[in-house]
Amino acid sequence: MSGYWAGIMAILCFNIVVAYSVFLPAASGQLNLGAAGFVAIGAYSSGYISTDLGAPMLLAILLGALVTGFVAFVISFPILRTRGVYMVLATFAFAEVVQGVFINLEVFGAAAGYPVAAFADLNVIVPLTIGVVVFVFFLMTTRLGLSMRAVHDDEPVATLFGVHARFTQVTAFTLGGVVAGIGGAIWAHNFNYVEIQNFNILLSIFVLLYVLIGGTQTAFGPLIGAVFFTLMPEALRVSEEWRFVIFGILIILMMVVRPEGLVTRTMLDRIKGPFIRRKPAPVVDS
Repeated sequence: MSGYWAGIMAILCFNIVVAYSVFLPAASGQLNLGAAGFVAIGAYSSGYISTDLGAPMLLAILLGALVTGFVAFVISFPILRTRGVYMVLATFAFAEVVQGVFINLEVFGAAAGYPVAAFADLNVIVPLTIGVVVFVFFLMTTRLGLSMRAVHDDEPVATLFGVHARFTQVTAFTLGGVVAGIGGAIWAHNFNYVEIQNFNILLSIFVLLYVLIGGTQTAFGPLIGAVFFTLMPEALRVSEEWRFVIFGILIILMMVVRPEGLVTRTMLDRIKGPFIRRKPAPVVDS
């Protein structure tokens, strides 16, 4: 594989992981516009643990993810007191605070950035990404995943049926932080340099689009959304002058045709329908 396509694959893996970090809160009815903040915490934490503390790279990635998850857990309580657009603004404000903190911390190089020694190639990044994808798919089949879907669809009704909505949302938000930390660690160890300007509002917006365009109803949505947003601009390079115009038109058309996202539960049920044998209804003798 050429260096160019290796770089594209690394960016694709990063986008997939960060998309799932936003999907987990979204699956329980929370829109997170602060993904860049969590990714920055994971990148700096993992890079510092690896470079300054001398920990092995995989251990640094794990610890960076745990640090990010802890931060997500702590801030989930005040953020989850908000609803709708106010939650979006609260998570956006968090990302701005994180950016302001790191840009002034000399221990992390401040505005100049922070060099990371250990390098992660595709042999490390791809298994991490696959692990995140498998974990999210498995999570959505568990009782917690079913609770997240129930809260997403109708929180009052889910609570009425015994779902602990606050516990479900805090857990989803915390797990989203852990996954974002993994994404940040992938960025830090693949580019070997962390600069806070890379983790701005545009990153948060793009990642949220991956999830919303792909669909929040199933775990396939973020995967499809991240693949589309990463590879389609590369495919459109044949028309360098018009590729972003064409790409923008495609996004608008998808939002019009598929407002619930590219992948929905109904679509998956239709696809799986012919392959699932339904048991005939039992015959009751009169």
